[in-house]
Amino acid sequence: MSEPVSFERYSRQILYAAIGQAGQERISASSVVVVGCGALGSVSASLMARAGVGRLRIIDRDFVDLSNLQRQLLFDEDDVREMKPKAVAAAEKLSRVNSSIAIESVVSDVNPDNIVDLVRGFALILDGTDNFETRFLINDVSIRHDIPWIYAACLGSYGLTMNILPGETACLRCVMESPPPPGSVATCDTAGILGPVVSMISSLQSTEALKLLSGNREAMSRDLVSLDGWTQVMTRVEVPRSGGRRRCEACDGMEFSYLSGRGSRSVVICGRNAVQVTPEARSALSLEDLASRLPGSVAVKSTRFMVRFDVDDLQVAVFPDGRAIITGTRDPAVARGVYARYVGA
Repeated sequence: MSEPVSFERYSRQILYAAIGQAGQERISASSVVVVGCGALGSVSASLMARAGVGRLRIIDRDFVDLSNLQRQLLFDEDDVREMKPKAVAAAEKLSRVNSSIAIESVVSDVNPDNIVDLVRGFALILDGTDNFETRFLINDVSIRHDIPWIYAACLGSYGLTMNILPGETACLRCVMESPPPPGSVATCDTAGILGPVVSMISSLQSTEALKLLSGNREAMSRDLVSLDGWTQVMTRVEVPRSGGRRRCEACDGMEFSYLSGRGSRSVVICGRNAVQVTPEARSALSLEDLASRLPGSVAVKSTRFMVRFDVDDLQVAVFPDGRAIITGTRDPAVARGVYARYVGA
């Protein structure tokens, strides 16, 4: 039998009438997976842990960089020096905040091959990603496996969030038929981002999550909500199923092209002058073997999470799953070339 929910720890949340003791017990019996633990994900993961979500899985492919500290509230300079993966650093911090819940870190790129296993059994998916390809993949798995998810995004002073409840609300593909072409929209690298706006949007996202988890599903927003933190203007837009215009491939057709996708990927990482390279053949990589075969002229730093080295004004971080993040370029061709030379084709 599970331990009773601590009134003392959650007393201020329990005293809120819409949640109460029964709602807190539902929250404590629930599970959430946070996909991406950067700016949005780190705040939302913290709020979920502090609210007492019983099981929390944090997934992120990247490690902590100095430029993250302006807005990613779970990390500090020690994490930068230790080259710590964001998921690991977040789980360590939150385990010290709330030791009564189960917190799991997963250092991995979310892709069509692993996403079903990563989200299976969870009550809710929170979007902390930085690219539309992954969001469309989350949308596919949400509709296909009937798992609610909450979309969120921030850029500059602006952010937005939207609840996707399969069978009830519009989905992301009802809003936009396909991701915008690469380079067609601004990014954190080009437009910047205000730290407080991240917290505002994550707070909206997390509030909607608590409505669902506490048994208040009917109170959840059915609109796309946007906020400009600089002007403090909030807008709500009703989004009908299929956008009111066309057939939605996911909702209406149950066609999941992103979930069925396969192959290698090179992804430019938002907020970083970097590209992630993922090999087509995914397999475990011996970091020790990789470090031993690098040229003697290359300065190598190794941890149990990665091998990092510098070549041609680029910084290369290689992970045990074969992925690499090449910092110092936004050109996928350059990144793939460096990967082939030093890691393998």
